[in-house]
Amino acid sequence: MRLYIRQKIFSWGDSFSVYDENGDTQYTVEGEVFTFGKKLHLYDRSNREIAYIEQQLFAFLPRYVIYRGDTAVAEVVKEFTFFHPEYTVEGPGWHVQGDFFDHDYSVTDTNGHNVASVEKEWFTLGDAYCIDIASEADFVTALAVVLVIDACIEAQRRN
Repeated sequence: MRLYIRQKIFSWGDSFSVYDENGDTQYTVEGEVFTFGKKLHLYDRSNREIAYIEQQLFAFLPRYVIYRGDTAVAEVVKEFTFFHPEYTVEGPGWHVQGDFFDHDYSVTDTNGHNVASVEKEWFTLGDAYCIDIASEADFVTALAVVLVIDACIEAQRRN
């Protein structure tokens, strides 16, 4: 499944639209404003919440929990490295590596199989990138992982 994310430029807080290959909005992402830590809600086309992402504040390195309903399905943890960032997705046991600052990275499972890959779309108004999610992957969790990494990159840019 191929999806495209385009950040809305003029919005209060985090606001993303997720499109399919035809340009139709499939999902929307809305961030809470005036909260401690990052909190994102992922909605489907019927405006039902399908995932909720919450930053854990009292952690040494960035850590986010992904919820589906009331159940935590994954935890994205930024690993301690000196040269380039790496992330582990606890729960499904995924690993994320690549060039995060250019939004060019991949998510792999424990066997090294590709779960999702992300590539930056250049020459667009606002941040935009393409996500290829493997057909057998949990696409909601994979999309949420990409949103978490985007939040980490944005926080690092601001510091």
